[in-house]
Amino acid sequence: MHMADALISPVVGAGGWAATLGLAGYSARIIKKKIEEPNIALMGVGAAFVFAAQMINFSIPGTGSSGHLGGGLILAALLGPHAAYLAMASILTIQALFFADGGLLSLGCNVFNLAFFPCFLAYPLLFRRLTGGTPSRARLSWVSVVTAVVGLQLGAMAVVIETQLSGISALPLREFLLLMLPIHLAIGVVEGLATAAVLMFVHQARPDVLHFTEAKPPSSKPLIFGLLGCAVLVGAVVSWFASGQPDGLEWSMEKTSGSAELESPDTAVYSTAADVQKKVSFLPDYKLPNNDETVTVENENTASSWPAVDVGTSLSGIVGIALTLLLAGLIGLGIRRRSSVQNQS
Repeated sequence: MHMADALISPVVGAGGWAATLGLAGYSARIIKKKIEEPNIALMGVGAAFVFAAQMINFSIPGTGSSGHLGGGLILAALLGPHAAYLAMASILTIQALFFADGGLLSLGCNVFNLAFFPCFLAYPLLFRRLTGGTPSRARLSWVSVVTAVVGLQLGAMAVVIETQLSGISALPLREFLLLMLPIHLAIGVVEGLATAAVLMFVHQARPDVLHFTEAKPPSSKPLIFGLLGCAVLVGAVVSWFASGQPDGLEWSMEKTSGSAELESPDTAVYSTAADVQKKVSFLPDYKLPNNDETVTVENENTASSWPAVDVGTSLSGIVGIALTLLLAGLIGLGIRRRSSVQNQS
């Protein structure tokens, strides 16, 4: 559900940025005030793991569409909702800036859609209440699925509302909504199962790390290095096996408007955002940039092979993991240091 800039108006984009920055500031203040400080290493590694997981698109049988994990619920269960929101914002910022995955004007909306709903609504209102402090494996499984579906449905509805407020006439409300909700229902079920698998593994190995067990997450080196190792493996190798089919948003747009991509209006706001993104994103679409048309044609001819073994994809995974780890870690470290300075004064 990474929206391109063409799907929103500048006013809606500005509103998304305002909401996202406001929630980020609120999250930072909440974390700073807590006696139990967030585990910075786990925050960085968790964000890196979700970045890698988002590179894996899985096919939705019988639809011609695909989906990928959002990851907000996993991070909320590991870090708590406020640290998870900041971690998700880090992931989406790195994706938009350096990989041209989602627009810069729409970045605020993307963070809101993919982070706010799972972290601040689905997790505290559903997941924590339904799991309790010591859930069984069966309960953890079905609660993860239900919560993931609800969070993703809310995010999909937000995308539709944002396009309508932006006056995108190519995506009529009724048709677009009737496609977005069912396809993201299927994606949500898969995300819920994947979330349950991750959380059950962590719950079995280190239940005290999970936020919903109401215990302070310790700096567990085995778990941290394990998540980091999984992230590198997924980003560098497993990403070759990602589905090449359009994701749920692109699929819904194509069914509604006849095209998976819309043209941005020819105005200064859109052109400036596009120019900045073009200059900054050094691995667009998680591939090596290539200006040689001959080589591009060769790459297109081999793109249909599966798995799509690609050096650019592997490099993108490793670089993205490192950048996300760095940004999320720096955010956590900055909050911690500011809290320490204020406590001393």
